[in-house]
Amino acid sequence: MGWLETAIREVRGFAYAGARKAAAPRRRPRVGLALGGGFARGISHLGVLRALQLKNIPIDCIAGTSAGALAGIAFASGRPFDEVVLKASAIRFGTFGQWRFSRMGFASNKPLEAYPEKYLGVSTFGDLKIPMSIAATDLLTGEPVFFTSGPLGQPLRGACAYPGLFQPVEYEGRMLVDGFISAAVPVDAARLMGAEIVIAVFLEAESAERPKNIVDVIGRSFSITRLQADVGWRLKSDIVITPKVREFAWDDFARTSELVAAGEAAALEAIPQIEAALRPVVEQAQPS
Repeated sequence: MGWLETAIREVRGFAYAGARKAAAPRRRPRVGLALGGGFARGISHLGVLRALQLKNIPIDCIAGTSAGALAGIAFASGRPFDEVVLKASAIRFGTFGQWRFSRMGFASNKPLEAYPEKYLGVSTFGDLKIPMSIAATDLLTGEPVFFTSGPLGQPLRGACAYPGLFQPVEYEGRMLVDGFISAAVPVDAARLMGAEIVIAVFLEAESAERPKNIVDVIGRSFSITRLQADVGWRLKSDIVITPKVREFAWDDFARTSELVAAGEAAALEAIPQIEAALRPVVEQAQPS
């Protein structure tokens, strides 16, 4: 009867192995947000973040370019949402810029360096409640630079140093300009922080009306360039949210409530897709 006992053991082993496999621990994937730039249109990111929060969508890390970096810092600071929106509505050019003509640009964004501490009560990456990456561009190499530690002020300035308008920012041996040039939507930065699902938020440029000043000319030129570079980050994103903000000008900070509403509406529309992407995945068994 030895053959029968052997057969029974093999059947039991097969059955128990299946049970062990079925009982493998499950977990949800890590979620990262990649927030693009857009001057005042970046306020719509707050609406996106608010909608995700209300729908209990977890946010494990945030990567931001330009205005997306500022919105990400504001949310990750842990300040009450209404307070963050109120401060956003009070932003004007003088909040982040000073007209100082030079060979490198028309203005300096030096005031922006103090914004995180002055208005949000945070001064370093370590002060944030959610891990954050700020994306800027090294003007000398053309490469994206992702900051995840140290002070917030100077990386934020670099990420928002719009070429032609603002002078480049010297920091850590680099000459930094706006992150949108090399990382229009910083999906790669979110992946480097361990995000398995990346929700990208892209802000369309304002309507193509006839430019009225040099800022409009520069902005429209870079918008055309950015559209040509869309393919890379889109292919690396799992979900793309595009708030309808084309009607807003680059300095429409006074329309904060409308911008927040546009972001919230776009995010709510994407919730079913996000929830489908967040179904728990089987944890990979570690070798003994």
